[in-house]
Formats: sequence, structure tokens, C-alpha cells
Amino acid sequence: MNSISKSAAPGLLLSVLLAIISVHISNSLPSHIIGASVIALILGMLINPFITSYPMFVSGLTFTSKKVLKLAIILMGVKLSFQQIFQVGKFSLVVMTFTLLAAFGGGYLLGRLFKMDWRLSSLISAGTGICGGSAVAAVAPVIDSDEGQIAYAISATFIFDVIMVVLFPLMGVYLGLSDLGFGLWAGTAVNDTSSVVAAGYAFSDAAGDYAVIVKLTRTLAIVPVVLIFSWIGARVKRRECQDAEICNVSIKQIFPWFILLFVLMVGIASTGVIPESTRMLMSNTSKFLMVMALGSIGLKTNFSKLSKSGPLPMVHGFMISALVVVVSFAVQSLLGQI
Repeated sequence: MNSISKSAAPGLLLSVLLAIISVHISNSLPSHIIGASVIALILGMLINPFITSYPMFVSGLTFTSKKVLKLAIILMGVKLSFQQIFQVGKFSLVVMTFTLLAAFGGGYLLGRLFKMDWRLSSLISAGTGICGGSAVAAVAPVIDSDEGQIAYAISATFIFDVIMVVLFPLMGVYLGLSDLGFGLWAGTAVNDTSSVVAAGYAFSDAAGDYAVIVKLTRTLAIVPVVLIFSWIGARVKRRECQDAEICNVSIKQIFPWFILLFVLMVGIASTGVIPESTRMLMSNTSKFLMVMALGSIGLKTNFSKLSKSGPLPMVHGFMISALVVVVSFAVQSLLGQI
């Protein structure tokens, strides 16, 4: 055990250092327009060429990108509660249902059209339909995505988010949306949490409050989506397997147990037994661990190799994100919420 922790120490320390720098940069930006996780991912990819010749980092980066990532997702459940579903109301759940169908249905069709790897296409759809980098990180382990696919998927959703932070409030004013209408629109159509916060509060404080509640409720969609993709991943493994005996995939092997712990954490948070100060501490710890994990993924990702995927996955991400924006607005219009 000591030998494992010693071998992992350099990579873990590098991840911690990168996370601290990324959080500082994010906090220095106006309205935290770019989340620390995305900054860590990009910085990690830029640093990658300088550390590839140092194998001492490999063990710790692998541990951080896999184990620490799952711990971050589990702890993320502490800031959610099932009561939020009732707070947001039936209209937002209807809108979210349609935006999820648009993200995954449209993503599947565009992925086939562009002849993309189904894993990358699915990650982009998850990031767009649910909650940006957190959703990408949660789905990736159950479909055996590599670091390059994770990095590309997060990058695709991040660039669209940066544009939407600027355009969304302007479009909201132009369309004459109410605080509730704009909050519902931003909460269901903008991807990353930091971008939702920036766009929502740029419109008004009330719209920002609504957008955050909708966005947190949308995060709960991680649970069914990860379970569905774990089943899909198992089917693909069986189909790709040459030797059925050696490659037999059991439910126990592919079941995402960390998602059950995430649900348990949401359930505990829903009871109100965790003091608010403790919830804040656990939530902040979750955010920092997520920054560490995505930073380590960036540190393991070769940017030149990533660029070989070409522009189509990025176009895919933009088209799906735009589709979700349009579907969210259209459904709200039909429901009389706009």
C-alpha cells in the first residue's frame, strides 16, 4: 500500500498544484466566466509535452483521473436534493426531458452522419444535455473512453458555453423574457454550471437563482444516463469480443457503483441532517477534486494527437448545443412559459 502511495505521490502533487493554479485563475476572471475544471484541462494539455518523458507522474495521474474523479462525483451529490425537483416545478422537468432527447437523439444521428466514434459522440451529447464536464466525466468510465475523447468532448461544450455567456443575456432582453423564463432557458440550455451562473445573473438576480436551481436539478439526469450507457458499454464489449469465455462481461463488472453512492449522497442531503457548513465544505471539496481530476486528464492528453480528430467533433458539439437551445425555447413557448 505504501509503495502504491509513494509511486502515486508525484502525479497527485502535480494535480493538486495545477488545480490550485486553475482555481486562482478562474476566480480572477470576471463572473468566473470560465470554470476552474476547464482551465485545468487546457493547462494540463499545454503542459503534457513537458512531462511525457517523466514516468514518475503516470501512476498518480492515472489514480487522480479515475479514483479521485469518482469520489468528486459522489461528493457532488451533497449540493443536490430531491426537493429541488418540486421547487423547479413540472414545466422545467418537461423542458429537460425534451432537451435530453434532443441532445442524445441529435447527437446519435450527427455522430453517424459524421462517422465519429460513438464514444466521443456520446460524451459530447452528455456534456451538452446534462451538465458539461461533470457529465462527460461521469459517463466516460462506463464506456471506456480515453483521455483524448474526454478532453475533446469537454472542449467542444466549453467553447459554445463561452459564446452563450455573452449572447444569452442579450437574446433574453431582445426576446423580452421574464426572470423565470430566462432562468428556465439558461438552466436547461447552457452546459457548465459556471456558465449558467454567469449567464443567469448577467440577466438578473432572480433569473440567476432560477437558472441555478434548474441546472442543479438537471444534474440528477447523470444517474439514469450513466446506467443506460453502462448497459450500452457492456453490449458493445460483448459484440467486439472475439473470445466469449475470456471476454464475458458481467453486470457486477460494468455496473457504475459510484453512481449508487452519488444517489445515496443526494438522499442524505435531502433529509437535511447534514449541517449547511458541512455541505458547503463537502461541495467545495467535490469541486476541487473535479478540478484535480480533469487537470490530470489534461496532463495525460497529447494535444497534437487530439487535433488529429479533426474539426467534425467540434462542429458536432456546436450543432447539438444549438439544437438544445432551440428545443428548450420552443418547448417553453408551447407551455406558455416564455
